[in-house]
Amino acid sequence: VQLQAFGGGLVQAGGSLRLSCAGSERLFRSYAMGWFRQAPGKEREFLAAITWRGDSTSYDDSVKGRSTISRDNAKNMAYLQMNSLNPEDTAVYYCAADPDIRALRRGIHLRAWGQGTQVTVSS
Repeated sequence: VQLQAFGGGLVQAGGSLRLSCAGSERLFRSYAMGWFRQAPGKEREFLAAITWRGDSTSYDDSVKGRSTISRDNAKNMAYLQMNSLNPEDTAVYYCAADPDIRALRRGIHLRAWGQGTQVTVSS
């Protein structure tokens, strides 16, 4: 397994959560990282992405302004800090990697996917 997302759990509406993604050195050496989620009965959706240097980020409107993507290449880790959570944020969250951040925004044919972590937001 090249990527593993963790840090999900049960949180009350209005709360915060930081998701983490651990990966191989090979991926973090030069790959952009992204976060996605899939709610029951819905398609997987793009949330955020960050270049391998960490000098550029991209967010979907659904999380823009209340989420922050970051990475620590020395630790082979990526993060998604989410604030002001609401029940509509309930989903399985995944991290992914690709050399091209544009591919991450499209969310298809990505080089690596992590196993998901469940986030449940109670009202």
